[in-house]
Amino acid sequence: MVQCQQVLDRSFSALSDSTRRAILLRLGRSEASLGELAEGFEMTLTGLKKHVHVLEEAGLVTTEKVGRVRRCRLGPRRLEDVTTWIASYRTQLEQRLDHLEDFLERTKGTP
Repeated sequence: MVQCQQVLDRSFSALSDSTRRAILLRLGRSEASLGELAEGFEMTLTGLKKHVHVLEEAGLVTTEKVGRVRRCRLGPRRLEDVTTWIASYRTQLEQRLDHLEDFLERTKGTP
């Protein structure tokens, strides 16, 4: 359970930044070098490397050095654990709303 929480923490941390989410969308189309990514985001190579490192730590991106160029692609982890957690949370919220609806129906005509 602790390891699962750590995976979720890394995933949510990685996804909490709009630039990192945009990097994932970009890499979903095709792999790219760090330089190509940096140009697309109008960001320094150093700044982009930091974002890619966070995504790599979460397993969402992998990089490979090919000659003098570091290539990036989507990583092996797909967001199943995050999706499962969100679905579980959504179910809890829906159950609470159902209970509230039941309560309101029962007490509708009560002064």
